[in-house]
Amino acid sequence: MIIRSKAPLRISFAGGGTDVSPYVEERGGVVLSTTIDKYAYTSLRLRDDKSITVQSLDYDIMAKYHVDDELLYDGELDLVKAVIKNMANGNGRGLDFFMHSDAPPGSGLGSSSTVVVALIGLIQRWKHLPLTSYDIAELAYQIERVDLGIKGGMQDQYAAVFGGFNFIEFGESAVIVNPLRIEPDILNELQYSLLLCYTGRTRLSGNIITTQVKNYVRGEGDVLAAMDELKNITLDMKNALLQGNLTDFGALLHEAWINKKKMASQITTSTIDVLYETAREHGALGGKILGAGGGGYLLVYSPFDRKHIIAEALEKHGGQVVEFTFDFHGLTTWEARG
Repeated sequence: MIIRSKAPLRISFAGGGTDVSPYVEERGGVVLSTTIDKYAYTSLRLRDDKSITVQSLDYDIMAKYHVDDELLYDGELDLVKAVIKNMANGNGRGLDFFMHSDAPPGSGLGSSSTVVVALIGLIQRWKHLPLTSYDIAELAYQIERVDLGIKGGMQDQYAAVFGGFNFIEFGESAVIVNPLRIEPDILNELQYSLLLCYTGRTRLSGNIITTQVKNYVRGEGDVLAAMDELKNITLDMKNALLQGNLTDFGALLHEAWINKKKMASQITTSTIDVLYETAREHGALGGKILGAGGGGYLLVYSPFDRKHIIAEALEKHGGQVVEFTFDFHGLTTWEARG
């Protein structure tokens, strides 16, 4: 028997950074996001011996362990090891894991967290574990942020599990995912107005987030004010989206980016600035770098009659425009014969 899973990557429109500790415990955070048709895929095949193999198809890496081995975190395939240690060790059954993703780590689309969610989904399906969507997202956060100590927020895990458009509230004691009921005409127009552009490089989000946290804890500059304002903008963007005020939505995307950049100097780079200003000069209403910043994908909101012009200008400056559509299904698992 083979079990497979896929979980969607996400676009965060606003609020990213307010979901990071200690801000989230002290002041509460909010994020407006959606998932898209780029995925992390994982497969699990049961073996007749005591071996565990893990293969990353993206990086052509394969590792082999014994079921009784102590899985040490050494920087190679640690995400898979952590999931195995939490959910599969002690069953005495040999396992083959395969995984690949439509976007690399550091792309700003939440790929690492999405891989963890997909792996948890595999083992849940295999063992018939009674885990809710909230349970899976919380376990993914625990594995990635606590067990492995990877710096980051909470939004990626919940987006990957639930899928679709969500306004997510983060507090000291609970996370609440509010699915948004958006009219089809609004969704189609939003899809038509968005451009996704790869900047040409990935980044280590943990370094940027570490700086952001230090700036917040030290009370440096206007970091706190920017984060508080970003929460207000996120709420306004949610309301504009539900009401179909997409011109306002695009303008608020620009305001969110201005405040996001105040959290840490590494969030933007000269390359990102050139691409963003190029888009604005050619008619874009707003945009932002996705994820922690420093590289990855740039999201741009464009009037329909300027979209092709903006896309051409971005590619002339080294950007790579990528086609995408929205995803509404979240984590999905299934069984295959083989």
